[in-house]
Amino acid sequence: MNIKMQLSGSAYTRGHEQAAPAWLGAKVRDATLGRVETARAEGVFDEASLAYLAAQRAFHLANDPEGMAELLGIAEGFGFPEPELFAHMHLGTLRDLKGGAALKDGCSAWAVGQGPDGPMVVKNRDYSGVHLGVQSIAHHTGPDVISGGMLCLGSLGSPGAYSSGINAAGLALADTQVSVATHRVGWLRYFLMTRILARCTTVAEAVEMVRTTPHAGGGTLVLADATGATAAIELGAAGVTVTTGPEVWRTNHYTGALAPDTLQPRDDSIAANSHARFDYLARVLPGKPWGREDAQGVMGTHANTAPGAAPICQHGAADAAETISSAVYSCNLQRMDYCEGNPCTGAWRSISLAA
Repeated sequence: MNIKMQLSGSAYTRGHEQAAPAWLGAKVRDATLGRVETARAEGVFDEASLAYLAAQRAFHLANDPEGMAELLGIAEGFGFPEPELFAHMHLGTLRDLKGGAALKDGCSAWAVGQGPDGPMVVKNRDYSGVHLGVQSIAHHTGPDVISGGMLCLGSLGSPGAYSSGINAAGLALADTQVSVATHRVGWLRYFLMTRILARCTTVAEAVEMVRTTPHAGGGTLVLADATGATAAIELGAAGVTVTTGPEVWRTNHYTGALAPDTLQPRDDSIAANSHARFDYLARVLPGKPWGREDAQGVMGTHANTAPGAAPICQHGAADAAETISSAVYSCNLQRMDYCEGNPCTGAWRSISLAA
């Protein structure tokens, strides 16, 4: 993850600047347009899917013009068709509408409100291995980033916080994927995350924004802020659920009232071990003073690490889901510790929002 960028200006300009490492264009194409082409060959883009994409485009143009402008800048910077990138961001949703598919976007995420390093948000990013070469860390500033700036871990070819991030106010967030049976027209999580970091300064503001807007459905958010507030939000199409407390965590299924909407695993390890990872975090997180180094250790856990452990750190084939990065965001320090690839390697580095 040696792609670090300072992106400033309008949302469109920041998107266009993302294409500066032009030598990566072929890899970015494989990680985005290539996945769309595969889905098209598999029959994902039928008449109903195309109608849904058109409705989603109209919704986001009306509700997130900045996000759509950034996506257009990315497309024009790389020389890609923008509609294909928009479709790429919806692949998980479109596959759900077909009854689901093996998860290639998993993740385990958690947050704590206090500890020796203050509030933290922690995430292992489980995704297609083709994204290993195109992950990026970008510092965004611009007129639409009213929070004062944001540091985002994502992928070239996708906008803003396409995984996780932290802003200058100390608000940090991360997502996890959940394949669900119910979708509607509304905020796609990947656009929503960037807009939360750009507009909100506290967990309370983010929760209010989420509660008062419609959502496409699928996925969760885990948040913490500099005051020590934390929240886990499940983004159901029929409504959202919000959990708060000293510690919160989510993997790749819904809990509580939304649990029945989770699609069952489709011959994939990510979805199949979601409950084991969730239960492991439920056992180890509560009541302990978590610091940055302790968090890094948890994210390198395997099923054989200790009795009762779970595969928080996922190892998969190069073209399938695996842990491609891990991040620990320290809200008070405005700092991200990150590891490219499996966190069990211990190859952690740090970067601050100020830097």
